[in-house]
Amino acid sequence: QVQLAESGGRLVQAGGSLRLSCAASGRTFSSYVMAWFRQAPGKERAFVAAIRWSSLSTYYADSVKGRFTISRDNAKNTVYLQMNSLKPEDTAVYYCAARVYSRGVSYNTDDYEYWGQGTQVTVSS
Repeated sequence: QVQLAESGGRLVQAGGSLRLSCAASGRTFSSYVMAWFRQAPGKERAFVAAIRWSSLSTYYADSVKGRFTISRDNAKNTVYLQMNSLKPEDTAVYYCAARVYSRGVSYNTDDYEYWGQGTQVTVSS
């Protein structure tokens, strides 16, 4: 069983920065593919970023490329999402997800077995 707990979401002005954290349980965290998704009101949950176990491969949605950075600290069982130059359209609940049974990165919510409860990010204009 894997448990994920996000933190760091809050209200921020446009142009500002936030860092989200996701603490994970599990002895083999370093082998998980970790990802961030987000869900805005009235919209489906959408891929934001993902990172493979080695941290050498990262993947981003076009809408956040160049502004967001995903990273992980395997010693702390934690994955981060550094968000810069935030825009009102970044407002959403942000979810951390873990893909445990495959080493491949996926942009599909169905391919991630474990999810956190989410953390609200609100960007005011």
